[in-house]
Amino acid sequence: MSESGTTPGAAGGAEDAGAAAPAAAEPSGTATENKADRPAAAESAGEAGAARPAAAEAAAHPPQTKAEAEVLQEHREEVLEHAGEVAAQVGDPRDYLLLAHELKAGYIPEVNILNGCTLTLTEGEVVGIIGPNGAGKSTLIKTIFGLLPVRSGSITLRGESIVRRSAHQLVSSGVGYVPQTQNVFPSLTVEENLEMGAFLRPKVFQRRLEAVAELFPLLGQRRKQKAGALSGGERQMVAMGRALMMEPSVLLLDEPTAGLSPMFQDEVFQRVRQINETGVSVIMVEQNARRCLQICDRGYVLDQGRNAYTGTGRQLLDDPNVIELYLGTLAKAD
Repeated sequence: MSESGTTPGAAGGAEDAGAAAPAAAEPSGTATENKADRPAAAESAGEAGAARPAAAEAAAHPPQTKAEAEVLQEHREEVLEHAGEVAAQVGDPRDYLLLAHELKAGYIPEVNILNGCTLTLTEGEVVGIIGPNGAGKSTLIKTIFGLLPVRSGSITLRGESIVRRSAHQLVSSGVGYVPQTQNVFPSLTVEENLEMGAFLRPKVFQRRLEAVAELFPLLGQRRKQKAGALSGGERQMVAMGRALMMEPSVLLLDEPTAGLSPMFQDEVFQRVRQINETGVSVIMVEQNARRCLQICDRGYVLDQGRNAYTGTGRQLLDDPNVIELYLGTLAKAD
């Protein structure tokens, strides 16, 4: 356990360069922060930087020489050697809204991207997943949503296995998913996109349309406009709104701020908070690591398909090992 109370944790692999990979960890025995104590989302990118502790500011820089890079890599490998220790702490699956336990999965036969990673989600939480490119972050999200087969391990929703459920069955069970790219129907209007979100329950469309338009007023104003004519940030709102049409209890977000301007990134993070306040539990993969950790109840650092660290968002932001090994590198990527 690091000095700040975060926990190293869970198992290993490497990812192909083409896939954005997810994975995550599980409760480290550190109590989740009270909602009232959750760091407020910064209103601007400048505020996000100001929220960073002074120690983090000094340490969060990418290695400047080959020797520095080698030292950091050795440190990461030492952490990952103990990655399997956390999974054993998971209790009864019925204690969690969603539990992904010791997952192994990948795209190519006999090549695992996830190598025993574990993630838990309880009612009302926002859980953030961060890590370097190729860590397995998006792969985890896709595996949870049934888009990739589970080679070993388990996934439960309210204590029931969902490993072999198809995507549409998971949507009916209360799991929503927003992919990183190609997440709207560009030739359809905003309203038609939202209607597609309620395809399995057409009778709830009007009621849910009003609820989503209240959460995203811009969608109500532009409901007759083609989604393809919207900006990237506006399309992201459409994608999130469509996923909410079936009233999910769990929302999976795969890098929702990727490619967006700082202004729209702020907007997305604020909307995630608002969605969570309506009672939806959220699992969010993010490359904007600091902003993600600022709004989440708990965070997981994924590395090579394994859980490297887990803790509350604030603990991870302040942890010197996380700052040195991950936040500096991720800041350069952001």
